Amino acid sequence: MTLKHVFSPLELRHRTLKNRIVFGAHTTNMAQNGLPGDQHLAYYLERAKGGAAMITVEPMPVHPAAILTRGNFRPASDEVIPHFARITEACKAEGAMMIQQLYHVGAHGDWDNSWHANWSPSGGPSYHDNDGSHPMTEDEIEETIQSFVKAAIRCQKAGFDGVEVWAAYNCLLDQFWTPFSNQRDDDWGGSLENRTRFSCDILRRIRAACGEDFIVGLAISDDPETGVFPAGDEMLDIVALHDAQGLMDYVTVGAGSYVDFQKIIPSFQYAENLGATLAERLKSAGLTAKVIAEANIRTPENANTVLGAGQADLVAIVRGQIADPHLVNKAQADRIDDIRGCLCCNQQCWGRRGRDYYISCLINPSVGHEYLWGGDRFTKAEAPKSVLIVGGGPAGLEAARVAAERGHRVILAEAAPELGGQFRLAGLQPRRAQITDLIAWYERQLEKLGVDIRFNTYLDADDIAAIGADKVVLATGSLPEGTGFQKALPHVPEMPGAQRGNVWSTEDVMGRAARLGDRVIVLDEGGHWRGIGTAWHMAEAGHQVTVVTPDAMIGRELVRTASDFPARQRLAQLGVHFVTEHAVTEWTGEGARCQSLLTGEEQVIAADALVLATGNRATHDLPDALRALGQPPILIGDALAPRLAAAAIHDGRTTGLTL
Repeated sequence: MTLKHVFSPLELRHRTLKNRIVFGAHTTNMAQNGLPGDQHLAYYLERAKGGAAMITVEPMPVHPAAILTRGNFRPASDEVIPHFARITEACKAEGAMMIQQLYHVGAHGDWDNSWHANWSPSGGPSYHDNDGSHPMTEDEIEETIQSFVKAAIRCQKAGFDGVEVWAAYNCLLDQFWTPFSNQRDDDWGGSLENRTRFSCDILRRIRAACGEDFIVGLAISDDPETGVFPAGDEMLDIVALHDAQGLMDYVTVGAGSYVDFQKIIPSFQYAENLGATLAERLKSAGLTAKVIAEANIRTPENANTVLGAGQADLVAIVRGQIADPHLVNKAQADRIDDIRGCLCCNQQCWGRRGRDYYISCLINPSVGHEYLWGGDRFTKAEAPKSVLIVGGGPAGLEAARVAAERGHRVILAEAAPELGGQFRLAGLQPRRAQITDLIAWYERQLEKLGVDIRFNTYLDADDIAAIGADKVVLATGSLPEGTGFQKALPHVPEMPGAQRGNVWSTEDVMGRAARLGDRVIVLDEGGHWRGIGTAWHMAEAGHQVTVVTPDAMIGRELVRTASDFPARQRLAQLGVHFVTEHAVTEWTGEGARCQSLLTGEEQVIAADALVLATGNRATHDLPDALRALGQPPILIGDALAPRLAAAAIHDGRTTGLTL
C-alpha cells in the first residue's frame, strides 16, 4: 500500500480509529424544521460507507443566540435526539466514529434567522453583517456554558462518541481568547487565564457530565495575517493551557477567520494543506491531545504527506469526500486514479450554503440527493439500451459515464479532437488545472466502462438517425452570441461597431484563436470565472487589461464562493483596471465608448481588442431536425439552456439515471 501513513490505526481515548481520515464538520444546511432527516442520514452514511474513520457531524448551535443558518438544528431541544440516533447507529455500523461539533458564533450570528440578538464578550461588531452584538453579563456567560454542557449530554444520548467544541474563525470561544474582541475587566477578561476561563469551563464541565469514555475535541484556526487574532506562539500557549489540564482529547486546526473569510473554505486560489502549518507547531510542542490538520487538504496523497512528515496525527478531508464519498476506500484499494478529485471551486458547497440552500457539489450532483438516488452508486438498468450522446462536454461526459455504469451501450460522439468542450477552456485559466484533471478522470472512467468514444465526429440529423440508437442525448453546448448584446442595454439588440473586427469571445481567447494586441478590454456581464479568469490569463501573459462591468463590483457572482476578493486582489496586483457600473455603447475599432449607468456620462477607453464575456445561446437546428425525423432527442447541459458547469453535470447525472 502506497499510503501507509493514512491507513495505520490510531488510538483516541478508549477507541481505535481504523485509519487517519476524518470527514470534518461543515454545515450541510439540510435540516428540516430544525431536525436531521433522511437527507442527512443518507449524506453521512455514504461517507461512512466510503471509509471515513471519523465523521464530525455539522455544528449544533447550543443556544438561540448561536443560530446562523436556516438549516441549523434546533438548539436546546431534546427532540433532536432520536433523529440523530438514526444517523449515529447507521454510520457506526459501517465502522465510523461519530462526533458532533458544538458551536456558538458569538458576535457573528444571524438574528434574522434566530430572532435573537447576537451575544459576545464585549459587544463587538459582527463580520457576518453590519449588526452589533450584546456584551454578555456573567449570568449569560453561565447560561451559555450550561448550554454547551446540555448539548453534549444530548449528543451522548443520541449515540455520538464525543463532541468537538468550536473555538475557530473568531467564534464565541476565541472571541473570549482575543483582546480585540474581549475587552472585559472582570474575571473573564484581561489575563490569558481569564480569557481562557470560558472555554476551559465548558470543556471541564462536559467531561464531568459525560464521563471518561466520552471524547472531547477542540476546533481552532490559524489566521496570522489579520494581526489581531491569536496566532503562532500565542495560539500555542492557549492550546497548551487547555492541554495541560487534560481538557480535550484532540484539537482540529483550520485556517482563516470571519475577518479573513476566504481562507475558511479556501478555493483553488490558495495553496494546499493550509492547516498543516499550525498543526505541525502543536505536534512539535508535545501535546497530549491528538492533532487534526484541516483546510485545503484535498487528496489522500496530501494527507499521507502531512501525516508522514509528522505534522498531524489525523487529517480532515472535507470537500474531497463531498466530491467523492468513497475516496478513502478507493485509496485503500490502490485505486487513486478512480477518485473524483475536488476542484476547490466552492460553487455548490459553500456557493449553495452561502445562499442558505442545502449543499451539493459541482462534480458530484448526488450530494444532497443521496436519499433520493440511493447514494453515490448505481443500479443496473432492467432493460439495457443503445445510447448515442452527442457532445463531450461536462453534460455529455457525465451522461455517458452514468449510462455506462448502469449497463447501457454508449456511443459518445465529439466533434473536437479531445473531450471537455468549453469546460476544458476553463481549465486553461490560471490555477484551474484541476478541471483538466477531472476531464482526464472522465476519460479513464469511460475507457474502463467500454464507452465507444468517437473524436472528430460531427453528426447531423441524418447521421444520428442512421446510427439507430434507442436513445439520443444532445449535449452540444452553446455558443457566444457574438452580437455584443448587453443585458444592461436591453433596447440595443447589437453593440454598434461589434462587426468592425478585433472583437472576440472569451472562448476565442482561451482557445488561442484571438489576436489581441497589447491593450484589451473585457466586457464582463457574468461576474464569474468566464470573464474574470480570462482577464487573469491575459494579464499574466502581459496584456494591459481593463475589465468593464455593469455590476457594482468585479466578480459579483464569485461572492457566493468566497473567491471574489482574492480574484480582485490578484487582478489588481497584475495592473488590471476596473470600470464598474458601465456599459459599452460602441466599439470603434480602436477602443470602447463606455457609459456610466449611474450618471450617463461617457468615456472612451483606448484598446486594441474587445473580449466579450456576455451571454451564450444554444442553437436549435439539430434538435428541430431530429424532431422532424421522428426521433426527438433529450437535451442536456447548455444545449437545453446555457448555465454553469454544475447544471450541466447535474443534467448528465439525472439523464443517465433515467435512461
